[in-house]
Amino acid sequence: MASRLARFAEFVQDTDNDAVAAGALGTLALLGAFAGFLVSSPYTSVFLAGFLVAVAYGWLRHQELAARGVTLAMTVSTVVILALITFFIFYEAWPILADRSGTVFGVTVPGLGLFTTTAWDPAVASPSYSMLPMIQGTVLVTVVATVVAGPLGVAAALFISEIAPPAVREVVKPGVEILAGIPSIVYGFLGFTVLSPWASDAFDLVGQGTYLFVGIVVGLMALPTVVSVAEDAINSVPESMKSGSLALGTTDWQTMTTVTIPTAFSGVSAAVLLGVGRAIGETMAATVMLRNTPTIAEPLYNVFYGFETLTSLIAANYGSSAGLQKDALFVAGCILFVTVLFLSIGSQLIERRMDRKVGGVE
Repeated sequence: MASRLARFAEFVQDTDNDAVAAGALGTLALLGAFAGFLVSSPYTSVFLAGFLVAVAYGWLRHQELAARGVTLAMTVSTVVILALITFFIFYEAWPILADRSGTVFGVTVPGLGLFTTTAWDPAVASPSYSMLPMIQGTVLVTVVATVVAGPLGVAAALFISEIAPPAVREVVKPGVEILAGIPSIVYGFLGFTVLSPWASDAFDLVGQGTYLFVGIVVGLMALPTVVSVAEDAINSVPESMKSGSLALGTTDWQTMTTVTIPTAFSGVSAAVLLGVGRAIGETMAATVMLRNTPTIAEPLYNVFYGFETLTSLIAANYGSSAGLQKDALFVAGCILFVTVLFLSIGSQLIERRMDRKVGGVE
């Protein structure tokens, strides 16, 4: 600790006074702009302009120091914004969590009533706001999307990384990345106008929206994410391991199945988890293709019905909601936020495990 303080003191002594002044001014201006934004002050733009002027001056006179300061400010801002978003959605959801609290073994559990009923009906005298129908729909769509994106994404990543000739790789890889840039509403519109009518006629379904075909569309949307991350994991396998396997007389396919995939398994799993997170958070495709009527499908695993997901519930009702109904939509947002957060943390832990395994730390 003492050595760090000494290095910091030396850094301050070696820094010009005008650089310190510009950094202090920029910091104060950024804090003022942030505070002005929170209180909706008309002077927010003034503070923001002061921050930009300080950064411009520092960039012209002390470019390296200004770059460090700006990157630090952006990193801190990202963390603060994430914390504020988390606080905001839980704060907005708290009224209905308190209103629908329940008791389990003498302990009050906020929001328990949202998960002990199965009806969503805000129009009656005693409105009910159950999250269970949307959770079921989200789970079914996510499972189908994972079944589609997981195997196809890993197979495509293996082909691009290990099998495809360089000329083919140069065409296929950018094409897969371009798929990630197609707007989700386009996927949803194609699913609604092409896939759903065909499925309705071919399988004699009642209505067009089903969890099965929404999951297929969402799985195709998550495919580029899985392919990109899985390919990076496969490419991280040391070439010496592959060459050693081939030197022992194995075929290319045996090397891929016994060396490449097992070694990169942690990274491939992380890729699938990121794809699952993409599927859970998909909004427009589900909103366009589903019926938007919160109901639990029977039996629970029946994917040939399609009613509502958490994301489509928010998209379809937020503009016209008020009171506890609006708070219930924030509860749906909290569920999505926590789920995706845990998936992201899980994928990061899996990637770290892969790095330790490939690096020989384990």
